[in-house]
Amino acid sequence: MSLDHIKERIADTGARLRSRPTVSFEFFPPKDETMEQTLWQSVDRLAPLQPRFVSVTYGADGSTRARTHNIVTRIQQATSLTAAPHLTCVASPREEILEIARNYWAHGIRHIVALRGDPPQGSGGTYVPHAGGFAYAVDLVKGLKSVGDFEISVATYPEKHPEAPSESFELENLKAKLDAGADRAITQFFFDPVAFLKFRDRCAASGINASIVPGILPITRFPQMLRMAQRCGASVPEWLVHRFDGLDDDAETRRLIAAAVAIEQVQELQKHGVEEFHFYTLNRFELTYAICHSLGVRPVTAQAASA
Repeated sequence: MSLDHIKERIADTGARLRSRPTVSFEFFPPKDETMEQTLWQSVDRLAPLQPRFVSVTYGADGSTRARTHNIVTRIQQATSLTAAPHLTCVASPREEILEIARNYWAHGIRHIVALRGDPPQGSGGTYVPHAGGFAYAVDLVKGLKSVGDFEISVATYPEKHPEAPSESFELENLKAKLDAGADRAITQFFFDPVAFLKFRDRCAASGINASIVPGILPITRFPQMLRMAQRCGASVPEWLVHRFDGLDDDAETRRLIAAAVAIEQVQELQKHGVEEFHFYTLNRFELTYAICHSLGVRPVTAQAASA
């Protein structure tokens, strides 16, 4: 490799690192007044980063339906953000779900995150489609498109869904959702950038051209993350366990380690051409804001002042 070629590659890498990636954020409906204050503080703090959209989760059995609706409509009407409610197939008849979608459309909501959804608590962990509902996310996507021309994001699993029989099935299911009208796929969280990059390559080889957006989980509480990873089939590398080992009673060091881990992760992805990231904030802005800052995603006013 010539010196000129090396210089070109270095310049190309530098340009990518200086470019401003696109980000989006996920929140969940709070259960009490204190948690609600934390949520809105996080919304206010992250809004100046001008995310593509912010999503709000939906309880597995529809238990947060009203709270999800209230948060989404308040974000849409009271801020400059684009709000995207999660909507699932679980435990609801088809017409009921479509009515929710029509109500969102009437409130100016044009983006929905369409999911199959997790089995409700007490169901034994086995998903059973509602007899009169949408069986799977691909059916939900088709139904939403019958209501209006929603922008639709769907989920995918770079390490495959725990219930998927194979990696090829994961890709086929994703392609079906995109062919049905979905615009992009957001991945379940992961910690090994190579796992995402290999999945992205498999998607491309399968003819999937839509954006595959990596889902990034800043680790706020390690035991909670382990439980979440076990449920969704995300692998937790030994090196990650080692980094958090012995920090159960040291919250400050945990935050520093969590920020370092996520920053390393997103910067490695950025080096490989990833230009969009979705952050599972857990309603906390601190780590997500720091990670975005490291990516060059900063308040536009601050960027303009430094230009």
